[in-house]
Formats: sequence, C-alpha cells, structure tokens
Amino acid sequence: MATESHPKHHDSLQSICYKRGSLQLLDQRKLPLETLFLEIEGADDGWHAIRDMVVRGAPAIAIAAALSLAVEVSNLEGFIGTSDYAASFLNSKLDYLVTSRPTAVNLSDAVTKLKAVISNAAASAFEAMSVFQAYVEAAEDMLKEDVAANKAIGLDGASFLRSHIKGSKSLSILTHCNTGSLATAGYGTALGVIRAVHAEGILLRAYCTETRPFNQGSRLTAFELVHDNIPATLIADSAAAALMQAGRVDAVIVGADRVAANGDTANKIGTYSLALCAKHHGIPFFVAAPLTSIDLNLSSGQEIVIEERSPKELLNTRGGLGEQVAASGICVWNPAFDVTPADLIAGIITEKGVITKAGNVFNIKDFIHNATSHCCK
Repeated sequence: MATESHPKHHDSLQSICYKRGSLQLLDQRKLPLETLFLEIEGADDGWHAIRDMVVRGAPAIAIAAALSLAVEVSNLEGFIGTSDYAASFLNSKLDYLVTSRPTAVNLSDAVTKLKAVISNAAASAFEAMSVFQAYVEAAEDMLKEDVAANKAIGLDGASFLRSHIKGSKSLSILTHCNTGSLATAGYGTALGVIRAVHAEGILLRAYCTETRPFNQGSRLTAFELVHDNIPATLIADSAAAALMQAGRVDAVIVGADRVAANGDTANKIGTYSLALCAKHHGIPFFVAAPLTSIDLNLSSGQEIVIEERSPKELLNTRGGLGEQVAASGICVWNPAFDVTPADLIAGIITEKGVITKAGNVFNIKDFIHNATSHCCK
C-alpha cells in the first residue's frame, strides 16, 4: 500500500478517489491535521485499509472493497484461465474482503450483488477478461449509485423534518460519529440530511459528539462541518443528555451499519445512549441509511454480530495511535457498535423515502418491496 502525500486534484472531503486501474483512499486516521492518500493496488491493500480504519463508514467500506478488487483485475497481465477460473478467483477475493469488518451489512450486500454479476458473466463468456470486465463495470456502478442514494437521503430527510417537526423553520440537530462524505462515496447519510437542511436555510445549528474512542466526531464530522461553513458545535459524548435537557436539540439523526428487519439498528457505540436520552426528553430520533444497510435476513438486532476493537483504542490517545494514558494491566471492553431497539427510533430515512411506523411497528419488508417495485415499473 503506497503512500501519496498531498496529491493533486483531490477534494479533501472525497475519501475515495477512483479512476479505472487506480484507487486512492484518504487516510482518515490522519485527519484533520494531515491530508494523506494511500494508493490501493488490490484486494489485500483494501482489506487492510478497511480493517485499520483508513477508510470507515458502512457505505464507504463496501465501495472501497469493491473498487480495490476492480483495480487489481484491471491491472492483471497475462492472466491464464477460463471464465470459470476467473469467477473463482474473484469470488475468493470477495470472500476475503468481507472478513475485514463483520458488522456493516453494506459490505456483505455488495459482495452478494457482485457475485451474481460474476456468475452471470461466467455463464455467458468464454474468456476470463470478459468476466473481469463485467466485475469492474459493476463495481464502478456501485460508486455512482452510492452518491445518488446519499443525495436522495438528504433531500428526503430535509423534507420530512420540515413537515413533521414543529417550529421547523429553525432546527438544531444532534448527530453521532461520522456519516458524511468521508463515510460514503460522497455527500453522506445523516450528515447528508444536515447538509440538505442547511441548504434549505432551516438549520439553526448542528451538534456533533466527539465519538470516543476513535473520535470520528471531533476529527471527521467537525472537519466536514467547518469545511462546509455549517454552523456547528462539538460536544463531549457525556454532554448529550445535558444539551437535550437544556432544550437545544430538535432532532437526533445518526447513520447505521446494519438495520434488522424489525428496525433494530447497529451503529457506532454510544448511539443507544443517545436514543435513550432522546426518548426521555421527547426528541425524535432518526436513522439515515441507504436500503443496502437493511438486512432483512435478520429478524432483530439480537442477531447482529458486534465487532470488538483493539484495547489500545481505549488505553492510548488518538484512538490507540498515541501515547498510553490508562493504567497498565487494566482490562478493556471495546465494542465498536451497539444496537438501538426499534421502539426508540421515530423513522428510518432512506433514498426511497422515510420508513415510519404503523401501530408502533416498522414494516420494512413491505416498504422495500413497494419502493423497489415502483422503481422497476
């Protein structure tokens, strides 16, 4: 994985820089003090970039994984083998990539879709390169579709908030972790909603939590908000309840790494605490996520596998990258995510509209069926 410092023609808020045969990922561990892009030459580089949190955010992880393999096969020289052999090669690489981070469903969803493309291509082609070409084009389509989905999420969310929240001419929104351009292929999910609300002139202030222990809020979300000149305030994670108690929050909007069929949502650790606080203070709590983040195979959040991160993220400063601050010998529990029960969630903002409850229950399966059936007519 080669390093390129301060590359030309890069937007600092573009975490994924791709053209056919070349992929660079913004090293988000260095932000906001340094802008550094890493050259990704294949699936192995992609796996390590995801695992080491060079790139993070469920949508961005899926896109980065898909494109890392696209770059590898684009630059293959002298590949000898049948179309079936090419399919086996690609499938094994995808199986490897999906092990990089298990909680985000977008990655496994992308792999499932890409495997279908590979299977169809192998069934109709004789040459390996035809299968590779089909894979590369499918991965590139995912990049384009993610940006379009994020912008739709932003517009849908802004429209919903404007029509459903009393006094929505001036909204203050609290968010958690980073769900913006740095966590997606562009624009963002929850932060995309905040961007859209700001663009409509109805945002009073955005509040972002620091999001310990990796500080995605203070390092990344604050960086994006300042970059876009959005009125914003950073708060300690432990200050959220006091902020709500003071009447300074009109809505909470977070992203999602995986949403179960009943609406239970896995997101960055601390999300559940925010949802409980919001419920107590009568503040609507929303999840913003593309449909690819919804896993209908899981009936509830109890089935979601929660990744546990290195103890160093708590023992050392800078999310484990700096000096030790905790006592040597102390035990550490460091889950990367928690699960927010559906009964604490007011709505799920997607690129196809906002999923709301009927009788205090989400019917996500029917929503997705209706949304996808309508778009295919």
